[in-house]
Amino acid sequence: GKSRSSDMRPGSGNPLIEALKARDRNVELSDLAAHIAEIAQDQYGSRLIQQKLEVASEEEKQLAFKSVLQKMAQLTTDVFGNYVIQKFFEYGSPEQRRILAEQLVGQVLKLSLHMYGCRVVQKALDSVPIEQQVLLIGELKGHVLKCIEDQHGNHVIQKCIEQMPPDSVTFIIEAVEAEAQRMASHMYGCRVAQRLLEHCASHQLETMLNKILTVIDKLATDNYGNYVVQHMLEHGRVEDKKII
Repeated sequence: GKSRSSDMRPGSGNPLIEALKARDRNVELSDLAAHIAEIAQDQYGSRLIQQKLEVASEEEKQLAFKSVLQKMAQLTTDVFGNYVIQKFFEYGSPEQRRILAEQLVGQVLKLSLHMYGCRVVQKALDSVPIEQQVLLIGELKGHVLKCIEDQHGNHVIQKCIEQMPPDSVTFIIEAVEAEAQRMASHMYGCRVAQRLLEHCASHQLETMLNKILTVIDKLATDNYGNYVVQHMLEHGRVEDKKII
């Protein structure tokens, strides 16, 4: 039954989690809702919630959602909790996704530079309508290069380019243009340049491409730049291919 063993040995882990393990997954999401933030920050607990979310009823999800929402800031940057937030973006109702994304407002830059937060931002961009995407990524304006040069932030910039209409990422194109040659030979910058070549029209990238062409011979032998040159051959303008 639900009784918890009273002789918890010290050091044997969180009593709440131990009790769940004893029930061996014979538990409903509604049973977890009251302590969901605590359970989500445990490896076993996080996986359990994720599995239950995939099959939960709308009522159960709403119960869990209310609890998650209260602790969202804490869970978004938690090693195990972030997966629960991501799962809600995947399996939540459109309304729940909208409310979750609203909680990220004002935090997008900070979260984009965070090891776990960046995953939640990417999942949000995958899950919400364009109006909300635009609102969220607007917070990265003026900080694009900082994000690109960051081991976590660059993934968020790539996601923006992959997920959003090309005219919504003009501010990313302009930031990369300003430092085109340096970005093309940067460990993470070269990835962003490749995504731009894949998803944007040549006329949007004209300034960036022209700047890159002036140093094409140097980039062709660069550890990272060579990938951009290969991408220009694949996705670039006909005249660029002739020059290369």
